[in-house]
Amino acid sequence: MFNQKAMMFIAASASTIRAGGLKDVQNIPSPCMSVCQMDEATGLCGGCLRTLDEIGNWGQAAAAYKRQVWRNIEARLVLHQEPNA
Repeated sequence: MFNQKAMMFIAASASTIRAGGLKDVQNIPSPCMSVCQMDEATGLCGGCLRTLDEIGNWGQAAAAYKRQVWRNIEARLVLHQEPNA
C-alpha cells in the first residue's frame, strides 16, 4: 500500500527535522507526497503516513506540532516498512 520511494524521502526528511534543523515553522516542509489515498486498515495516508486529523491541522499548526507529526511519521515508518526494504 505504501509507496516505497515516497517512504525513503519521508524517512530522510524526518531524520533532518529530528536532528534539529528547520526550527522556524515556515521552513518545516509538509510531508505531503501528493498520493492522498487513505488506507482503511491503518487510517494513514499511503503517501505521507499522516492521519486525517494531522493532515487537516497542518496548515494552521505551530512548529512544535509539525515537528511532533514528523516524529509520528518516523515512528510509523518503522512499523510499516516492507520486510526487504
